[in-house]
Amino acid sequence: MNRDDARPPELRFAVEKAEAVDFAAVPTVRFTLRIDGAGAPPVRCLALDTQIRVAAARRRHDPPTRRRLTELFGAPEEWGRTSRSLLWARVVTQVPGFDEGTITSIDVSCTYDFEVAVAKYFHSLPDGEVPLDFLFSGTIFYADAGLLQVARIPWDTDAAFRMPVQVWKDVMDHYFPRSAWLRLDREAFDRLYDYKIQHTLTTWEDVVGKLLASEPGGG
Repeated sequence: MNRDDARPPELRFAVEKAEAVDFAAVPTVRFTLRIDGAGAPPVRCLALDTQIRVAAARRRHDPPTRRRLTELFGAPEEWGRTSRSLLWARVVTQVPGFDEGTITSIDVSCTYDFEVAVAKYFHSLPDGEVPLDFLFSGTIFYADAGLLQVARIPWDTDAAFRMPVQVWKDVMDHYFPRSAWLRLDREAFDRLYDYKIQHTLTTWEDVVGKLLASEPGGG
């Protein structure tokens, strides 16, 4: 085969597992990615751009979960129109060279900020799996006839994976044990802080507990 007839590597991608990363600067889920390049020219380097989306419409949700997800998707009877895919992350990974194939990791940082749609979604799921779509793009640097060549990863390269909900819960339990986070407008926070001082309350849990107890039926 001459160089004019050479074809760039045709790579196949498969996500094999997901796990919590115990020691990281921020809460992180690590996905193990297998890249198969059998029969292709040697890859010298791969600049991989991965977009990860939550395919919520591919999961069944029981009635209690649907109620918790009303803020995201509206009333359950509207879900056929509103249950859209949610963008979770976009990650750039530099993959070292390989001949037949390789295994690499995609690290995705997580947040417990309930203003972020995916955090609301993950928190609302009691168990089971989350359908994910991995959409790949980027640049392949490969060797051909002793010369370095460059090719783009085709735009339709993707992989599906079902991540256990427990993976996300394990990450949050590890980094925020027995805790959850709420972001407040500064004015609302100042009012809460004044309430805390006025009633000589020690913790924010005491503040919330006293406010809830003052509501009808709050006990």
